[in-house]
Amino acid sequence: MYVPKESQPKQGSGAVKAKDGKRKIVAQNKKARHDYAIVDVYEAGLVLSGTEVKSLRQGRASLTDGFVQIDGNEAWLHNAHIPEYSQGTWTNHSVRRKRKLLLHREEIDKLESKAQETGHTIVPLALYFKDGRAKAEIALARGKKEYDKRQTLREKQDRRESDRAIAAAKRKQRAQ
Repeated sequence: MYVPKESQPKQGSGAVKAKDGKRKIVAQNKKARHDYAIVDVYEAGLVLSGTEVKSLRQGRASLTDGFVQIDGNEAWLHNAHIPEYSQGTWTNHSVRRKRKLLLHREEIDKLESKAQETGHTIVPLALYFKDGRAKAEIALARGKKEYDKRQTLREKQDRRESDRAIAAAKRKQRAQ
């Protein structure tokens, strides 16, 4: 049976392909969605070296401690962990260097003004490839209090329990 080359999975690829087929997710920051209330989301390009791109294509990255800072009208991604490329030589990149984000001037100005408000910060949510280019999903976020986090977990648990009850009722109805 013939399978077109573009639909064949690449070997050794650790990245996950999303449902739409155009966005290949490399890393997600799930903790950010737990710790922060997301106000606004932006997509930014990344300025990377060759070995960083190769390492990302292997699906290796972590955004756990990452944050975005605006210095001199430029946005920078700090503390994003992209490990060294395994087959790299002396030209390998440093693991936690700051990386420039590519955004429009209006977006940078808006993010800078909003981030200066008390309680707001800019956090990375995901690293992914879109049409062959590395992108970062960043968000303007407001920190949650401890009781907000508990409330969110409680709502999630209640939703899960109600879904289970509905599924059980449907199974019971089909069995009759």
